[in-house]
Amino acid sequence: MLTPKEIEALARQAHAGQRDKAGRPYAEHLAAVAAGVEARGGTDEQVAAAWLHDAVEDDALSAEWLAGAALAAKTKDMVRALTKQPGEPPEAYAHRILSTPGALLVKEADLAHNADPARLALLEEATRARLTQKYATMRALLGLPAPPDGR
Repeated sequence: MLTPKEIEALARQAHAGQRDKAGRPYAEHLAAVAAGVEARGGTDEQVAAAWLHDAVEDDALSAEWLAGAALAAKTKDMVRALTKQPGEPPEAYAHRILSTPGALLVKEADLAHNADPARLALLEEATRARLTQKYATMRALLGLPAPPDGR
């Protein structure tokens, strides 16, 4: 089994050179999601899934890699659940997350970081408005309360 440090290093390497919508290194988002999972009392499997939650979706790692990786089955299941499929309706994505043990906590941490007002403030108004609505819709589909700032 890969150690937590190996998983973090692997995720950082897989996403090396990627930038988020605000132009920041993508690994900053992964680190924030992993920290959010830890702060919410997540398990080691959930922290590992946090580091890897966008790897397959972003083509940083393949589905074949995930299938053969030295990871806990729970971690693999969560990563698969958190990987949006092309053209997938938000309702189907939310249903898969809710049906996969442990995935909701990882998605909650992901949404919390994505909707961070300081992070959103770096985006142009149209993008900020579109993403704010997208994140609010997903929170509602998942049954998560709105964050304290209302986003």
